[in-house]
Amino acid sequence: MKSAIGFAAVLAAVIFGGAAASPVPPYATAAVADKARPAEDVARDANRKPAEMIAFSGIKPGDVVVDLVPGKGYFTRIFARAVGPKGHVYAYFPTEIDSMLKGKPPSITAVTNDTTNYPNVTLIHAPLSKMEIPQEADVIWTSQNYHDFHNSEFGPQDMAALNRAIFKALKPGGVYIVLDHVAEAGSGLRDTDTLHRIDPAAVKKEVQAAGFVFEGEDDALRNPADPHAKNVFDASIRGKTDQFIYKFRKPR
Repeated sequence: MKSAIGFAAVLAAVIFGGAAASPVPPYATAAVADKARPAEDVARDANRKPAEMIAFSGIKPGDVVVDLVPGKGYFTRIFARAVGPKGHVYAYFPTEIDSMLKGKPPSITAVTNDTTNYPNVTLIHAPLSKMEIPQEADVIWTSQNYHDFHNSEFGPQDMAALNRAIFKALKPGGVYIVLDHVAEAGSGLRDTDTLHRIDPAAVKKEVQAAGFVFEGEDDALRNPADPHAKNVFDASIRGKTDQFIYKFRKPR
């Protein structure tokens, strides 16, 4: 019966153009229910659907995960709980944006210094352009940041070199997850700096050029009501943008 239901879900996704959702494992649900998470993070869960994102990414207990440009640690905390004590999370904060801190430490240190709740999280504060981690990763994740790598505050980055470095940092069979705000189809890189959006097709082209194989997407964060013409920080759309999440795999 379960296989029939699974087949029906996949068939429906094909017929209606959606992406079949991955079942949410109990450890993902438990990670999101972590009582140590800040209230402001919990308030964003309805829009960000973190348990579904964990399920899609395939992050599991024991994994080594890199949260690339972690911000305040919304996903870092969740990843730490999901991978458990036998796993590890590296919160990679690029030095390219140190000028934005105005002398203050990265906000992610609130997580990386919390060894009571998150002893399995380590801060890496280093250049993005020379990305290295202490051990090969199972998953490298970047959320709502890929478009920024093309902008002046990040250099801009040599994206071919960066994606190759990410490829190198992953284990054979490892996964690279890119989640970002959708720009108008065919716009390429036009809106990365003005609207903080990127054409998903441009992401796919760049990442595949580094040797990754595109493995699929999830439509849990898609919003067809988003006109794609507004800055993602516009009050009328903030937190409700049309977003894509792509999974790429390093061949074994």
